[in-house]
Amino acid sequence: MTKLRLLVVVAALALALSLVAVSSATPRRGILHVPKECSQYTGAAGAFCTITSSNINTIKAGSRVVYASADGDPIPGFLNSDLMIDGPGNNTAYGHVVLNDTTGNGVVAFSGGTGEFSHFHAVLLVRCPVLPNCTWDGPYWFGPHN
Repeated sequence: MTKLRLLVVVAALALALSLVAVSSATPRRGILHVPKECSQYTGAAGAFCTITSSNINTIKAGSRVVYASADGDPIPGFLNSDLMIDGPGNNTAYGHVVLNDTTGNGVVAFSGGTGEFSHFHAVLLVRCPVLPNCTWDGPYWFGPHN
C-alpha cells in the first residue's frame, strides 16, 4: 500500500511540473503561492491550518484548511486526506493531500468547490520544512479540468 501512495505522489509531482511548463500568467490561470501556518494543527480528523497570504484574490488570508482524516490514517507516517479551504461566505475549495511526515513534502490537488471556487483546479507541491510553516506552490486554473 505504501508503494502505491508513493507512486501517486510521484505521478502528481510529474503532472504538476508539466503543468508549470505550460501555464500562462492570465487572471484565470497561473502559478499559485500560498503560505500557511499550522501551529493549531493537531493531526486529528477536523484539524486545520490557517492561510496567511495568497497571490490570488480567491484565496483569502485567514481562511482555514480543514483536513478530513487523521494524520497516519490509513498509512503511518503520511497525511493522506481529503481537505477543504474554508473561505469566507459560501466559498469552499475541495481537494486531497498526500504528505510525507518525515520529509514534510507532498502534493495537494484541488478540483472544484463552491462560490468563488467553482471550477477551481490546482496541483501544488506542499513543503513544510520547519513546522508550523508550510507552503503550497504550483499551477492553478479556473475552468474545465485539463
